[in-house]
Amino acid sequence: MSAFCSACGTVLDIVSDHTITLAKTDPLQDASGPADDVHVSLSQIATGTAILVLRGGEDEGNHFVLSSSLTHIGRHADSDIALDDITVSRRHCEISLEASSFVVRDVGSLNGTYVNQKRVDAIELTQGDEIQIGKFHLVFLERPNEKS
Repeated sequence: MSAFCSACGTVLDIVSDHTITLAKTDPLQDASGPADDVHVSLSQIATGTAILVLRGGEDEGNHFVLSSSLTHIGRHADSDIALDDITVSRRHCEISLEASSFVVRDVGSLNGTYVNQKRVDAIELTQGDEIQIGKFHLVFLERPNEKS
């Protein structure tokens, strides 16, 4: 794979060479410096898969791998991703892998599912989208299959 466009010579963006920093953005929090930021290297994500990184709270930085074609998210203990808080419905939403794209769908939750602060029924996720499920904020990061 070339690092330059064959037509114009522009440097191509190579996804696997990036580290993404999830910086603290809460204006009310103590500004304790960059040590509190969460760093995620895309090279640590398996090719063709994605993760959800928990943003905020005591479990900040923990991540969930989206490794199957359908991931159920909710408060119920049988959920693939169980988020234990009353703001999360027992069966809140699901993320499915459809033709190499990840799609989040609300499955009738009481408080709704939000992507980038907009309530959604279903939407295709893109790199860096923030999903809000109840009080939980999760950032979607993926490492797509390399194109040859």
